[in-house]
Parts: sequence; C-alpha cells; structure tokens
Amino acid sequence: MLEFKTVRYKNLLSVGNWFIEIPLNQHSTTCIFGANGVSKSTLIESIVFALFGKPFRNINKPALVNSQNKKNCLVEIEFSTNNKDYTIIRGIKPNIFEIYENGILVNQDSTAKDYQDYLEKFILRMTFKSFSQIVILGSTSYIPFMELTPADRRIIIEDLLDIQIFSTMSQVIKERLTNNKTNIEHTKHKIELLKQKYELRKKHLEELQKNVQIEIESYEIEIQDNVDKIEGLLSFNEDNEANIVALQDDIADKIDIENKYKQLIKFESQLENNLSKLQKDVSFFNQNETCPTCKQNIEFTFKESEINKLNNKIEEQQKGLEELIKKLQEQKNRLNEISDQQSKIQDYQIDIASNNSQITEIQRYISKLQKKIEELQKPRVLDEQELKTLETDLNNIIVTYDELSEERRYLETGFILLKENGVKAKIVANYLPIINKLINKYLEEFDFFVNFNLNEEFKEEIRARYKDVFSYQSFSDGEKMRINLSILQTWRQISRLKNSVNTNLLIIDELLDNALDSSGTEVALGLIDRLGKEGNNLFVLSPKGEIYSDRFEHVIKFEKVRGFSRIAKS
Repeated sequence: MLEFKTVRYKNLLSVGNWFIEIPLNQHSTTCIFGANGVSKSTLIESIVFALFGKPFRNINKPALVNSQNKKNCLVEIEFSTNNKDYTIIRGIKPNIFEIYENGILVNQDSTAKDYQDYLEKFILRMTFKSFSQIVILGSTSYIPFMELTPADRRIIIEDLLDIQIFSTMSQVIKERLTNNKTNIEHTKHKIELLKQKYELRKKHLEELQKNVQIEIESYEIEIQDNVDKIEGLLSFNEDNEANIVALQDDIADKIDIENKYKQLIKFESQLENNLSKLQKDVSFFNQNETCPTCKQNIEFTFKESEINKLNNKIEEQQKGLEELIKKLQEQKNRLNEISDQQSKIQDYQIDIASNNSQITEIQRYISKLQKKIEELQKPRVLDEQELKTLETDLNNIIVTYDELSEERRYLETGFILLKENGVKAKIVANYLPIINKLINKYLEEFDFFVNFNLNEEFKEEIRARYKDVFSYQSFSDGEKMRINLSILQTWRQISRLKNSVNTNLLIIDELLDNALDSSGTEVALGLIDRLGKEGNNLFVLSPKGEIYSDRFEHVIKFEKVRGFSRIAKS
C-alpha cells in the first residue's frame, strides 16, 4: 500500500517563504476551507508537483512559483510503500528533483525524465492519469474517467489491475522481434552468399577443365526464361488493373446509394412514428367515452367519424411504409452488389501485389545468375583448404540461422499472448463484471437507479429502468458527480483487491458546494464518513466547508495575510 504521510511546501502559488506542512495520515477526514483564493487547492498542486513534476491545473510550470518572491519554490512529500520510506524533494528556481529511499539519495539518471520514469514505474507504480482518477475528485482541472478517451481509460484500468507490465513486455518483445527479423534476414543473406560461393568454388574445382561457356549459356537461357516470366506477370497485372478501373467505374454510384439508403431509413423511422401516433389516437377514441380534459361526453357520430379518418390515414401510412421498404430493399441489394465489386477489386489488387513480389524475387534471382556468369567469365582455382573453410563457415552460419528462427518462434508466441486481445484482454474481461457490479452498487447507494456497463472496449452503456440507453454526457452535473463518485470508489476498491496502486489518500475538491443537490450532498457526507472509517485519509476542500466542519474529524482553515496564504486554524 502507498501511504502518504506528510507534505511541506513554500513559495508555491500564493504561499510565501515559509513552509506550510500538512499531515496526510493522521486524521480519517479533514475539511480544508477558507475564502476563494486562499490556496486551499494548493494542497493538490503541491502533491502533484512533488510526485509528477508538473501542475495539476492547466497552467505553465513556472506559474507555480510565488509571483512576489519569484524563487525558492520547494515541495517535500513523505510516503511509504513496500516496507520502504521515501522522501521526494522537488523545486523550481533553482530546479531540484531528489528521491530518498530510507534516507539515502537514489542514484540520479542522466535526465530528469529517466528519474521520473523510475519514480512512477518502480516506486509509485502509477502514472499521473491513474493518480488523478484514484486520489483526486471534483477539481476544476480534474478530468472524470467517463470523459477520457477509451485509450486513456484502458491505461487507467491497466494500472489498477497491475497489468501495464504486459505492455512494457510487449514493447520489449516487439523491439526484439524487429532485431531478430533483421538478424534473420542478414543471416539468411549470408547463408545464400556462402552457399553460392561454396558451390561455385567447388564446381570450379571439379570442372575446371570443362567448357565454362556451356554453363554461361545455360544461365542465359534461365535468365531469359525468368525475363519471360516477368513479362507474363506484367501483362497479367495490366489486365488486372484494367479490370479494377472497370469495376471502379461500375461502383461510382456508391456514395449516392449510401446516402439514399440512409435517407430512406430516416423516412422509415418517421413513418413508423406517425403510425404509432395515429394508432394511439384510435385507441384513445376506442377507450374513452368522455374527454379527460373537458369532462364532456364524446358523441358517437363524432367518435366514429374521427376513427374512420384515422384508420384511413393509417392505411395510407402503411401503404407508404410498404413502398418505402421495397425501395430500401432495392438500395440494399445495390449496396450488396457494390460490396461484391469492391471484394473483386481487392482480389485483383492482392494478385497484383503478389505478382510484383514474384517479379522482385525473379529480378533478384536474375541478378544472382548474372553474378554467376561474371564469376564463370573469370575462372580461378581454389585449393581444398579454402573450400573447407567455406564449408565450415556455412555450417556455422546455418546453426546461427536455426537458433534465430527458434528464437523468433518463441518471440512471436510471446507477442501474440501480450497483444491487446491476448493475456491483458482476458484479465480485463475477468475483472469487468466485478467493476460493473461495484459501480452499480455505489450508484444505488446514491439512489441513482441505472444499469451502468463498461464493455471490453471501455465504452459505457447506461440504461434506465425502462431500458432507454443514455450516454454519460446526457446526465445532469449532479448525476455525473454520482457516477464519478461511484467510479472513484470502485477504482479504490479494485486497487485494494489488487494491492497495486492502493493508497490511503483521497482528495475531493468542492464536491459539497455546487455539484450535488441537497439530498446528494447528504449522501456525499455519508460517503465521506464511510470512506474515513474504511482506513482512508480523506481531505475535502470547500470554500463553504465551515458549514460542514462538525462532520469532520479534523478542520484546517486557510486565510490570506498581506497577499500570502497561511493556515489560520488547524
């Protein structure tokens, strides 16, 4: 578990040239309040800057330095993890970045980036994005999990499930595969060269007295045969390209057909809606003898007349719908024809690519034959020792090639297992039901009864009671906050299960002020009580926090004196 103990900072934003120190593990719940602009949120900035070397809000890093003193911005944070105590010291003007493990300075790499990577990968075991999802909620700079891209959501969940190592391993294997491929190609090329050289030398020794011209002529015939093959392949490619042009002309109406099909689908939906409304109106007249609005009786003749009119309209709409369905089928049939033509085009393109590959190989082979001819035209005698040396070199390089091929088979197997749809996908698939169950459980605790589901592509599907499907963006701010709170609790619960990025610290900024209604605020306060009792060290930042101060174990009040922020009450 990652247990944060204390943070100290000075000359950070509106904090002056004296340290403000805040204990992070002494109280289960702490409320930090004060007027706007007194640096309540500086707690977040100090922790994020110390751990990740950048501001949490969307400001430039130099803007963190106190604008009056303009130097000596310094943050120190202490925490423990894996039975080791750490202190991170980071500053601006001058720039400082030091990591102490059990009081001893960790050797610094050549660049700050390498040092930062070491801190995130091997000590914190989480990235800035993961930290902001598990530790911080509600700040104006906070990006909720539901507003992240699916790719960023994947990163967060991989961090939580402690499977990001598979991504690192996959990258390592990918690099090794690239090197292996280069080595195999290089070795294969060397084998080919050695074989050619060996056979050529051996042949020269055995047939030194034979007429070299016979061999040259045979090579020339073989070259001509291959030239003929190339011409045949080129001719075949020309025919295929002509077929492609013809097929492309035949499907020139693709976009127009697709647009017509979409328009017909839209018309079909409109007709179905009209039919539904007309049928509801008929049902109204059939089921009501009096008007529910004015309470007057509906005359039989009027009712019968209206029903007949509505039935006539229904009949017209149904006929129109039937005609529209026929047109839809026609457009769909045409789209299927276009799809078939595109498949044919693709087949032709594949044939062309295959032929080009054969042409390249044949040209290489022709080049080899031409080199053999050149060698034959300059005959020379090699002794037996030279031939034996060539044979030994060839056998050694073949052994190397076999070893590289075996290594490639292992690497390819590992790469397949570590792909996105491999081991990681299996692990995520096993955890997704647990994640969805926890999120829905916490949503129910907020009296928010929807069915929330994340799929394996990390896209959400939210269904209401009556099976209507909603997106996250369709909810109000209060409802979004309930979802965000539920997801945050889920991430912390999952992290406790995995013990990967489990931490004692949780900071909630301005949650109690404007994001929830009165009932939601009471639920949030209940959540704060529960989180505090579960062994968390919870900090709630609020300009109105004094109103709720009796609900917290500890209270810190900030004030500003002569332009500098300080703790007025603790």
